[in-house]
Amino acid sequence: MIPLLILGLLIQNPGAHGYELLNLMGKRHYKYIVNFTKGSFYYNLQQLEKKGFIEQIQQMSSINNREVNTYKITSLGLEEFDKLMTKYGTKSEYVNLQFYGALLFAEEIDKNKLLELIQSQIEQTEAKIALLDEYLANSKELPGKIEYFRRMNENSRSHHLVNLNWFKKLKADIEKAVE
Repeated sequence: MIPLLILGLLIQNPGAHGYELLNLMGKRHYKYIVNFTKGSFYYNLQQLEKKGFIEQIQQMSSINNREVNTYKITSLGLEEFDKLMTKYGTKSEYVNLQFYGALLFAEEIDKNKLLELIQSQIEQTEAKIALLDEYLANSKELPGKIEYFRRMNENSRSHHLVNLNWFKKLKADIEKAVE
């Protein structure tokens, strides 16, 4: 999915530097959509260029008179973007929290350790909700314009709230059973 993100960002930000695109992915919290690292981002950027989906534009910086590399999407890249939009836009998968895998063996570990694990999930989920709240507080949907990324984050927040309530109830039930 990283190629889709890069191509989409280049459509929105033609002439951006690689680090600008990576910064946007971080700032927009794309890590909640796809796992990526700096290395995987730059690898995908190189592969997109190698395949002719993007091209590098070299220019001189007016600030320090150094060569600067920016990118733009090609017509072949626009076709690939359309293909990737169809590919990922038609997929629907189960939510896969790794915690669920660990929970399969909850009876096999000390209850206090299990409570620590659940508390960790509570704290991580609260942190995600706080990030989403921050984004939502600083973005507005303009009349007559649908802000899809905002709506995705609203939906993500709702899912995290459901998980948070479930984690808290599970923790309370385990604490009650331990007493």
